[in-house]
Amino acid sequence: MITLRRARTEQADKRNKGGGGVRILLSGVVGSTAYGLAHAGSDLDRLGVYAVPTVQLHGLRPPQPDSLVTTHPDRTLHEAAKWCRLALVSNPSASELLWLPEELYEVVTPLGAELRALRHGFASAGRVRSAYLGFCGQQLRKIKARAGEAVPARSAKSARHLVRLTIQGVELHRTGELSIRLTDPDRVRDLGDRIAADPAVGDHLLRQTVDAFDRPGVLPAEPDTAAAEAWLRRVRAAFYPSESDDSD
Repeated sequence: MITLRRARTEQADKRNKGGGGVRILLSGVVGSTAYGLAHAGSDLDRLGVYAVPTVQLHGLRPPQPDSLVTTHPDRTLHEAAKWCRLALVSNPSASELLWLPEELYEVVTPLGAELRALRHGFASAGRVRSAYLGFCGQQLRKIKARAGEAVPARSAKSARHLVRLTIQGVELHRTGELSIRLTDPDRVRDLGDRIAADPAVGDHLLRQTVDAFDRPGVLPAEPDTAAAEAWLRRVRAAFYPSESDDSD
């Protein structure tokens, strides 16, 4: 298994040199496929972290944009510093990259493996509460705004996200762990359909979630910013040209 993983990592490292010197450090399949909610016709979403050559950061303005987004295929890549900033405030969409099931990773470089090993240090009590309740509230507002629309599928999708976020956020608060693959996707679908039909069910779920966050959890008061900073400095050192490069 170790040999196979190393071979996959080396192959990924070779094939993920993007244009302009961009190097993907870690990426995988996220979204409905990762959650266990995919159905026929579901998009295949990918998320990743990349690094730019360090010298590009030395000018008056840092490289822009600091995220690369494509729709065909559906892929979002965040530059290493931006991804760290998102993860340190427990942004659910960014953070899930560190908690994927092993088989969903497509690129794992040595620096990407180091980042995964730091995953427990990015979460903190107040930021997890704020981020997950904020995302849940956003989904519920979308559902209410669409009430009476002739296309209920859009509300049902938002409702499933709402249910999933409540489950994952409370788990992270209580245990310090994050299960991306849902243990009971059928329950999530059924509850999502009920919320889409009656947003008051979503209000009740959100109140229950707030109550769960009000109870003691295991997360620290602050994230481990020092570990994130040290990792980012290793990334910058890895992509800084050596003297031999300069002499070529």
